[in-house]
Amino acid sequence: MGRRIALLSSAMFLTAMAANPLVQKLAADQGTHLTWTSWALAASVPGLVALLVLPALLYCVFPPTVRRTPQAPDQARAELAELGPMSRRERTLAVVFVLLLLLWSVGDQAWGLSAVASALTGVSLLLATGVLTWGDLVAEKEAWTTLVWFSVLVMMAGQLQELGVTDWFSRTITHTVSGLGWQPAFLVLTLVYFFSHYLFATNTAQVAAMYAPFLTAAVATGAPPVTAALVLGFVSSLYGGLTHYASGPAPVHFGAGYATLPEWWRTGLLAAVANIAIWMGIGGVWLKLLGHW
Repeated sequence: MGRRIALLSSAMFLTAMAANPLVQKLAADQGTHLTWTSWALAASVPGLVALLVLPALLYCVFPPTVRRTPQAPDQARAELAELGPMSRRERTLAVVFVLLLLLWSVGDQAWGLSAVASALTGVSLLLATGVLTWGDLVAEKEAWTTLVWFSVLVMMAGQLQELGVTDWFSRTITHTVSGLGWQPAFLVLTLVYFFSHYLFATNTAQVAAMYAPFLTAAVATGAPPVTAALVLGFVSSLYGGLTHYASGPAPVHFGAGYATLPEWWRTGLLAAVANIAIWMGIGGVWLKLLGHW
């Protein structure tokens, strides 16, 4: 359950998942510009509804074996007391964190700062104030691995577009749904994009390979570009809970042994159906109210 709930927050914010900035770039390449604020606003209502519905739904279908932990508050208070007051480095980190949220939310509109520039500003401040050292950064092997793979996937997506693969694939998909109105056509495209993640092992890999063609196909059927870019962007986080290999953290959670393989796949499909209903139903109405279609 925890993995699937975490995916909701990943879908709600542009900076909450590694593939989201790639979504932003691929959409911008097609002339649709998404900001941190526009993304968060569009995702706020369906995201909050999903945060209320998904835990209750999964609790009923897959109830926990331990339902009461009365000792947890006392343990938490004891751990906090042992930690003591916040140190200077912790206070500095909190201030930089709040600053980053401000820069990510309004930095682009107010000062023309991209999400990347804002993130580099935060890292520079942490280094300058001594909260982090260069050794701390070098030791983050997983982050450097993500950076290298991300750059490769971005270049691969660019090459697919330059070689015409993206255009060919989008024309093929558009021809398949031709004759439908843009709304049913977009629904079909979104469902295909969502459930094709059974064939992928990470969110970023599918975004790099399939986001641009599906966005092009959706716009070609008449779907409003911003609506199509946002919905496919949200889906690019939400499908990370389909299988035990659907995203980077999924094998770690599955390896803990709390759920069997059939249980994981069954609840993954259930959560997928619920998310599609919420994000395309309630989310679609919300996007209509925002004027995106």
